[in-house]
Amino acid sequence: MSLIKCDQVSLSYGSHRALDCLSFTVESGGPVALVGPNGAGKTSLFSCLCGYQRPDSGSISVLGHAPGSAALAGRLAALPQDAKLDARFSIKAQLTYFARLQGMSAKQAQTEAMRVLALVDLEGIADKQPSELSHGMNKRVSIAQALLGNPELVLLDEPTAGLDPANTKAIRELIKSLKDQTQFMISSHNLDELEKLCSSVLYIDKGQLTKSMAVESADAGVSYLTLKMMSADDQTLLPALERLTGVSKVEQTAAGEFVLQTQPRQGHQLESEVLELLSAHGWQYRMLLNGRTLEDSLFSSASQ
Repeated sequence: MSLIKCDQVSLSYGSHRALDCLSFTVESGGPVALVGPNGAGKTSLFSCLCGYQRPDSGSISVLGHAPGSAALAGRLAALPQDAKLDARFSIKAQLTYFARLQGMSAKQAQTEAMRVLALVDLEGIADKQPSELSHGMNKRVSIAQALLGNPELVLLDEPTAGLDPANTKAIRELIKSLKDQTQFMISSHNLDELEKLCSSVLYIDKGQLTKSMAVESADAGVSYLTLKMMSADDQTLLPALERLTGVSKVEQTAAGEFVLQTQPRQGHQLESEVLELLSAHGWQYRMLLNGRTLEDSLFSSASQ
């Protein structure tokens, strides 16, 4: 059974078509990244998956059921980007209430509220109100709410937007710790973050799926090495990289990275040669990555 299956899904708001014959399937596995520019249809897709909106045409199956089906209660959860808790009640009271809505007894609901707060390392703020918490803490509490009842599938819309590095790392580590028991689909513009979390990417633009790929996959018969420099003479460095053993092509990206296309299994030997080259010229590098960054994989002409 597929976790999510969309078949020719379309949705319009007046004359604007948010989703345009969108089709894709998500099977079980690691977290899935949902990427696309503003207005691409990501939030509309999440709304349709949750049953908040019905598409104009096409079909959607989530965990084998239609969105909004009673069979999905407790199995599917979502965190909207702008989710806010009620300022009038304590964190524990609100999480307990949401757990009761899932059919838990009062005692079970209180236990569950404290369990999910422990997951986000916030047991100590259970009796506080949202106004007493930082933005990062409120975001982590909202994620705790989405984890009530151990859902099988969780949709997260910009879960780390606006967070400081410490809270971002805490959320990233939480998702990693739960990925074997819970499937996550994460919508975000932070490609560096998605690269650390996700195993596959769906890229949508103008309501259509334009690319679906594994984060760490390489093109058949081709490997890549990505080099980001701190200091170097690009006019000297580029031809020097092209002369290295096994390198068939070098592309300099808009972000200033050098992507070396190589023969398969050339990686470790080539890394050594690159390091020797940089040392010989006294050039300093910032990153040497076996593979391509997600940004380069999605947008570089080398990936077309």
